[in-house]
Amino acid sequence: MNIIRRGALVVALILAVAGTASAQFRFGIRAGIQTNSLHFNKSTFDSDNRVGFTGGVMAEFTVPVVGIGADLGLMYTHRSTDLMVATNEGVEEVDGRNYIEIPLNLKWRINIPLINKIVRPYVFTGPSFAFLTSKKAITDAIKNRSCDVAWNVGAGVELFSHLQVGACYGFGMTKAFDVVGISDSDGIIDARQRCWTITAAYLF
Repeated sequence: MNIIRRGALVVALILAVAGTASAQFRFGIRAGIQTNSLHFNKSTFDSDNRVGFTGGVMAEFTVPVVGIGADLGLMYTHRSTDLMVATNEGVEEVDGRNYIEIPLNLKWRINIPLINKIVRPYVFTGPSFAFLTSKKAITDAIKNRSCDVAWNVGAGVELFSHLQVGACYGFGMTKAFDVVGISDSDGIIDARQRCWTITAAYLF
């Protein structure tokens, strides 16, 4: 619940910044690739990096001159991390997971006189809420969690006032799945999602 409260606070701050009378509003489409990994505390579990994809729509609010604002996305995300789990019957392979992901970022578009219309760098940070759309029970021992929360930190450049190319790193704040018979207090498994995401967006 603390994560949800913090996320709500960030959203309120974003809306407060973006809701000024002089704020500029734009919308667009965004797509990219995502390199995923899961982190564990025991060698019984092993996960290699895999490339997934993400795509959807976004909206951006910006306060002119200072360049501070926010962006909000509605994305379909496939995280294709392959997970090998040792069981009594042998080794089970866990396939990737699909989500509807909502990233909310506080964003600063840096003002550089003379070249703003050609190249404008920006930095951003904020929470991302990913809601599972693929099956929850993937093996008898492993259950995907319905919601995966991360915190993103990233940077990028805007080209010709329309095309944005950016990259961010997502720090998993919640476990991506649960292992039956192992509680959080056992300290055996972490299972927090970590990922690099590279996207390109066109804003109208």
